[in-house]
Amino acid sequence: MTFTTQGNPAQFEAIGNRLGFRVVNDSNQCLTLTWQGPRFPAFLCLGISFALLLISIPILEALRLRGFIGPAGSLWYFPVMNLILFCISLFLLSQKRTIVFDNAAAQATLRRRTLQRSVELRVPYAEIAGLRLGLDEVYSGFAVAGSSAAEKFPVPSLRLIVRGGDAVLLDRGGIRRLKSLAERISETIGKPLEIDERLRV
Repeated sequence: MTFTTQGNPAQFEAIGNRLGFRVVNDSNQCLTLTWQGPRFPAFLCLGISFALLLISIPILEALRLRGFIGPAGSLWYFPVMNLILFCISLFLLSQKRTIVFDNAAAQATLRRRTLQRSVELRVPYAEIAGLRLGLDEVYSGFAVAGSSAAEKFPVPSLRLIVRGGDAVLLDRGGIRRLKSLAERISETIGKPLEIDERLRV
């Protein structure tokens, strides 16, 4: 299937188990959803970074004055950890995803932004076959290097089905929230909603 886009559907798959889009604009002409990224770990890293700054500044000053042969020479890793945590927090805070269903242009636009780059996927309504509310088999977030924790488990997901069989991930999360979101999107774009039998209650 050929998309009129920059990027491809695989670039919009979520590494994490859940996303959690919120509606920022809901009108007859446009429905806009946004996800701001993992805020809690971002602010946690930023807070630890600022806390370490109180230790790192005197260490850096001591290293400047006496070098690595002084008493502070063995504490060089504090400023390094401070810098690493600050960079991680900036990266997490820079993550943002936006989904726009524009009825005037008759197309869905997905944007993904990170610190390094920004990608975009545009799908005309004519290429959309419908929406599917189903289950994704995803790995546990605690899986490390093929350990026993690396087991898959089902997570409710909402996908855009494109003519030709391709599926674009829109969101993952709680079934009630996704069902409400799916019904609103289906109404906006005028496409049918398919719900997995396992999610029907």
